Amino acid sequence: MDALRGTDPARIGEHTLLARLGAGGMGQVYLGRSPGGRLVAVKVIRDEITGHPEALARFRREAETVRAVRSAWTANLIDASLAAPPYWLATEYVAGPTLSRAVGARGALPADTCLRLLAALAEGLASVHAYGVTHRDLKPQNVILGAQGPQLIDFGIAKGVGATALTQDGQAPGTPGFTAPEVLVGGGTGDGRADVFALGATMAYAATGRAPYGTGDPATVSYRAVHEPIDLAGVEPGLAALIGACVAKDPAQRPDPAEILRRCGVRDALVDDPVYAGLGALGEAVPVHELRTQGPGLVYGYTPTQAAVAAPLPKRVRAGVWVAAGAALVVVAGVAVWKLPWGSQGGQGGAEDRAGGRTPAAQTPAAQTPGGGRSPGGSAAQSPAGPPTYIRQTEPNLDDYNPVRRTCTRDVEERGVLDFQTALPRTTDDPDLKSGKVQIGYRVQNALPDVPPYYVAVVVKPQHEVDENGLSTDVTDNRQLGFVAKARDLYEGDEVDWKYVTYPDDFSMQLNGKTVKAPPLSQDPGGWTVVFRHAVSDTEHKSIACDGFDSGPQKG
Repeated sequence: MDALRGTDPARIGEHTLLARLGAGGMGQVYLGRSPGGRLVAVKVIRDEITGHPEALARFRREAETVRAVRSAWTANLIDASLAAPPYWLATEYVAGPTLSRAVGARGALPADTCLRLLAALAEGLASVHAYGVTHRDLKPQNVILGAQGPQLIDFGIAKGVGATALTQDGQAPGTPGFTAPEVLVGGGTGDGRADVFALGATMAYAATGRAPYGTGDPATVSYRAVHEPIDLAGVEPGLAALIGACVAKDPAQRPDPAEILRRCGVRDALVDDPVYAGLGALGEAVPVHELRTQGPGLVYGYTPTQAAVAAPLPKRVRAGVWVAAGAALVVVAGVAVWKLPWGSQGGQGGAEDRAGGRTPAAQTPAAQTPGGGRSPGGSAAQSPAGPPTYIRQTEPNLDDYNPVRRTCTRDVEERGVLDFQTALPRTTDDPDLKSGKVQIGYRVQNALPDVPPYYVAVVVKPQHEVDENGLSTDVTDNRQLGFVAKARDLYEGDEVDWKYVTYPDDFSMQLNGKTVKAPPLSQDPGGWTVVFRHAVSDTEHKSIACDGFDSGPQKG
């Protein structure tokens, strides 16, 4: 929960805003207070995408879904304004951490607690399905551990019976590692059985503290979900068998929610479970008054859904891009979905990325966070003793991007980054590449509180090695580190805002004690490798993501 900013409105409709809860590809979520003092979660769609037909349709569908589903396992819709900008909806607010945050902070949950939680979520799914709605994006980030029991959130890509799927051609809804195989392979939207698969994957994460199908490139994670068994190492056999049934590759073999409830066999309330009760302390305190850092704020009027259309109101100056990791009952659903077939580009970004001419190229939907959480091996992540500056080469660099396959030949060296995203141009007709400059972006999509610094250095490597004057040599098997930009803390400032560097302006290389400026793209047309490295110091750094672009034939 963050303080309001000077550019945030003071009110949305009749609701006084108290704090920021989070944000994502579609907009900002606020904690608000109704005129009668009721706490609400208010989601406002971003001004930048109000003209995007698919985004508006998705937002309106979410409001319709929340309005239709009246369940103890979801938040009720309080109010909405969907006729004219600013578009927003308000739902009940329930305090509590997400399952993702709770496991990230406390580790894997005991088997008994997992069974009680599984039973509660199965009952919640049964309730949602009874309304003819499939969630389609059930995952640890979309489960709030409320005091009265878990809540299912984020119906941004939910689908009702007979509804048209709001996905782009060749793309599948959901999140890699939690999306059912039949959805990935068939390109469809799935039915309630796909939600059961996602429930099983979510509980595998709760029981192990690990991403259910590992981490890495989204296409690789999705491939594992289709072809490989789920990670249940160390899980109590009975619980492992039930989770394994939920994630059966054949949807016909999965139990329905009623059968899951029967097999859980719980005889006491989840809220009486001491482990579950203790997780509530990870929630955030609700402010009594507005938390504002500066400025008086704006006041947004609204058009109630049952009233006439009002004139458009002043646009927001700026919208945040922080994905809720705390107690919001409404979490923003991005326009983004995942693109297949495997071995292609991997994650596809939302409208804000495509509008800027950049395609988010790598995202790791892992359960751990850099710097603050556990590494995949279980050891504590190490923070640098001091900020690294320009990383230096200590061994041959084997990272190499193949522009034909659009993949890197070597796997990354370090995993466990929570929703790390990158953005860079890919094709020769991109305006960036035509101009001879490449803007490269990166960010962590999901913010977490109180994490130590995690420095990221961007490396750009041409096909050929260069000499001390920066001129290309005849050596095509380039083992040089490449040209580097200054390392930056991934969590500095507004941590989920995109951070950008520009090639060649921000890049140089240390070669034989000499600083070599980055050459123009025209000097070495073809495939260029882009590597993102976690820098503990200038000489200690490991790759966390690898991608690249094709500069094509360029004129000097």
